[in-house]
Amino acid sequence: MELTPNLHAYLWNSPAANNCNTYLIRSGEKNILIDPGHAAHFDHVRRGLREAGLSLDAIDLVICTHAHPDHVEAVSLFGGSTLFALHAEEWQLVRKMAAYLKSAVPIDPEQFMPDFFLKEGVLEVGDIALQVVHAPGHSPGSIAVYWPQEKALFSGDVIFKNGLGRTDLPGGNGSLLKESIRGLSTLDAGWLLSGHGDVVSGAEAVRANFEQVERMWFGYI
Repeated sequence: MELTPNLHAYLWNSPAANNCNTYLIRSGEKNILIDPGHAAHFDHVRRGLREAGLSLDAIDLVICTHAHPDHVEAVSLFGGSTLFALHAEEWQLVRKMAAYLKSAVPIDPEQFMPDFFLKEGVLEVGDIALQVVHAPGHSPGSIAVYWPQEKALFSGDVIFKNGLGRTDLPGGNGSLLKESIRGLSTLDAGWLLSGHGDVVSGAEAVRANFEQVERMWFGYI
């Protein structure tokens, strides 16, 4: 789905299998993929990239908002020319949970060692400038990515349309999640692009979604 000429969304809508939404940021110089999802459910992303005239080798950087398998596993499909980035606190959680992950899914966490760690602040990739926001609560190293050029906020599993991320997984923290959501609400976003569910478009709709989520859900976490 083309949201703008430089921004594409590959949404996961299957009721039968868990996976995340994937997003493409592109420019004349660089291509960035956010949250590739499960390897077994990657075909719709591959088709979308092909329609955009891109191969997997054309992706310069894969960013994962956090390291849950439904967001990170398909990193294994990319070759050596594609870099992978994750927050350092999230990688520490992966290392701590390595034995559990190996028993839960048939993957070796060591194959997901990031090429570099994300930190809060500006991330420049060629002519693309992104703002990385550490947004813990769903997991310790969860991040959101804000792209000022398109006013696009990639929120991972921190906040969704009409909902928010769960906090009952290892490293989850309800108080931190509320703080993270309130922090993200201050950004000038015209797109809310979450890890699951529908896109929220328009600054007024994005603001209303933040207000609704706080009103409806903050009392339960």
